[in-house]
Amino acid sequence: MSDYSPPPGRPISPHLPFGDRRDAPWYNRNILSVRQFARADIEYVFGVAKEMREMVGRIGSFDLLRGKIVANLFYEPSTRTASSFLAATQRLGGTVIPISEVHYSSVAKGESLPDTIRTLEAYADCIVLRHPNVGAAAEAASVATKPIINAGDGIGEHPTQALLDIFTIALELGGLDGLTVTLVGDLRFGRTVHSLARLLAQFDVKLQYVCPEILPMPSAIREELDQLGVKQLDFSNLDGALATSDVLYVTRVQKERFESEIEYASVKDAYIIDTDLMARAPKRMILMHPFPRVGEITRAVDADPRAAYFRQMENGLYVRMAVLAMVLGKA
Repeated sequence: MSDYSPPPGRPISPHLPFGDRRDAPWYNRNILSVRQFARADIEYVFGVAKEMREMVGRIGSFDLLRGKIVANLFYEPSTRTASSFLAATQRLGGTVIPISEVHYSSVAKGESLPDTIRTLEAYADCIVLRHPNVGAAAEAASVATKPIINAGDGIGEHPTQALLDIFTIALELGGLDGLTVTLVGDLRFGRTVHSLARLLAQFDVKLQYVCPEILPMPSAIREELDQLGVKQLDFSNLDGALATSDVLYVTRVQKERFESEIEYASVKDAYIIDTDLMARAPKRMILMHPFPRVGEITRAVDADPRAAYFRQMENGLYVRMAVLAMVLGKA
């Protein structure tokens, strides 16, 4: 297990201080993109998340965010992200305004996103936003005076998912440098892999892509990673990439992003991770998935100790606790 320490100049007390820390590096900042995070920032998040994990294990909940209110504004369905932000806020002693069915809100009456944001920030100290449109989080931040946390904007980014993903990899494998990470499935529409690839570029990693021909990693992201010196390899099948993989990160083919049912059906079962495939995989490799899964990984694989996706979900709680504490000035 990796033992990440905070970077020099950013000490983290063994007991996180109570009361606002307005001099903290992430106080009152939006979290919109993984591009905001340098390697030192990532390690800083890791340090705070590890303390959150230890504190939850020791005492369960505490009043670090007592008096703070977080608005969860979700225009798209969500189980893990919405629940983990809600649980993270409550574990820290804060309260949540949950808006997960926007068709029951004033949005159904035609209210604009900026007006909704300006309304909610009158009641809350921070807004967690999921929206189907790329750039929605940035639009919200342009009118907000309170921090906006991007919980997924269409096929754009999902920064807190990427942070919890690399936190999981670091914990499971002892670090990030020198790893080969294989991304499988829908790389075109998958915002989780877009953010993860960009975040991994801060480390010495090799990326392998396994995807249907119609679902490639966007060329803009590939070019961005090329300029950063990240080695990227393409494979038409899993077996070609499997032997060298330290991490197998699987994504579902997202039916909701397709205009054609026929096109979706042609690729939805392109890659299936089952016990036979895992028997051929490296013993040290870990298997990850952002969920929901719809058949890409058979349930029989859940018993494999290399299946890290449920531990990955739990780590999302600690990372999102860290992020909330950071932007609200408590860490």
